Amino acid sequence: MQALAVKRTILGADKPVSKPFNVLVSSAGRRVVLIRHLRSALHDLGLEGQVFAADLSFASSACQAADRAFPAPLFSSGTFVDDMLRLCEREQISLIVPTIDTELMFYAENRQRFADLGTTLCVSSPQTIEIGADKAKTHAWMIEHGHPVPRQARIADVLASPGDWPTPLIVKPARGSSSVGLSRVKSHDELTLIDKPERMVVESMASGDEYTIDVYIDRTGRPRCSVPRKRLETRGGEVSKGMTVRHRKLQDLAEQIAAQLPGAFGVINIQIFYDEKTHAMAVIEINPRFGGGYPLTHEAGAHCTHWLIEDCLGREVSAKPDQWRDGLVMLRYDEAIYVDKQAIQNP
Repeated sequence: MQALAVKRTILGADKPVSKPFNVLVSSAGRRVVLIRHLRSALHDLGLEGQVFAADLSFASSACQAADRAFPAPLFSSGTFVDDMLRLCEREQISLIVPTIDTELMFYAENRQRFADLGTTLCVSSPQTIEIGADKAKTHAWMIEHGHPVPRQARIADVLASPGDWPTPLIVKPARGSSSVGLSRVKSHDELTLIDKPERMVVESMASGDEYTIDVYIDRTGRPRCSVPRKRLETRGGEVSKGMTVRHRKLQDLAEQIAAQLPGAFGVINIQIFYDEKTHAMAVIEINPRFGGGYPLTHEAGAHCTHWLIEDCLGREVSAKPDQWRDGLVMLRYDEAIYVDKQAIQNP
């Protein structure tokens, strides 16, 4: 089949580009379902193109599920951006979808270099990436904009005034993700045992249930759809059981935050605690990327991958605020991909 040449204006590019619409999922890891959703979006939009994956190792389920896979350099190598630019030029990549926090800034700071090749990045501005990356900055930004948050301080400050900080407390890295390093301490003495305390923040316990709200933000910075997902169970910092909940108060707060974030674009997820008894809310995190629980949002009818590609094409985005199913429950289970040993050996 002959490839369909798609003529469009790439976000940030100076002139239209004609080529097949190829998508690259960066640091693809286990994002098999995301790759499938992107592939379906290309099909539904009538576009000829492939969905590729890049990762440090081909021993990645997503690499094996992609149409093709490419080795990615270490972020610390100093060549990450240049290597990815060469890959985009060689493989005619129209869209890159980053999936882990540590790569977002590399892409955000080099958006124009990718745009010059005709490659759109599903990534927000460096300012928004930094707000989301640092829990102390997230907290300060929320307070500045009048949004509800739990109390937060450094370990040294809590130990200096323990009477002001009733236990239990939450301790987590100021810069971290996927709940790595997060702990719940039951006494102030436990705080003295925390390794590298200068890198940690302490938060009061937020009451109620935890929700992750997926928000799609179009190329003009306008939130177009928000889907709250109630966390029913997590495993390894990622939701394993969840349920969509139509909740106007949570949606309004998440959309307000999304609209205020400078240069936000694509899919972001905002974590909020909500107490049904007191109606109190507390924002705990911003993740400016596709979250691990996105498949539930997609299956509920909010097809962000479809809207993202429409945005990249310069088309009118077909998102509607309420075109998703309330009360859809996701119960995840393990699934495997089986390949010959040669398939997981990087070239």
